[in-house]
Amino acid sequence: MFSKSLRYHQQTRRYSIAVTPTGWEVREERDSEVVKRVHYQDWHRVERARRSITIELDALRRKGWSEIPN
Repeated sequence: MFSKSLRYHQQTRRYSIAVTPTGWEVREERDSEVVKRVHYQDWHRVERARRSITIELDALRRKGWSEIPN
């Protein structure tokens, strides 16, 4: 549903939102380590999580991170 990956030197960050049988899973990984994994059943919470991810992605891009094509 949503997936973005960014890289800066040897560091990688991945953000994803996936549909599950009971809702949505919001996930953040840093260098292949899961640092956040949340399950939501309310679409409005997913929208808020997506906005937060978008803000963080924009901040990382301004700091020199570049997007990795999927």
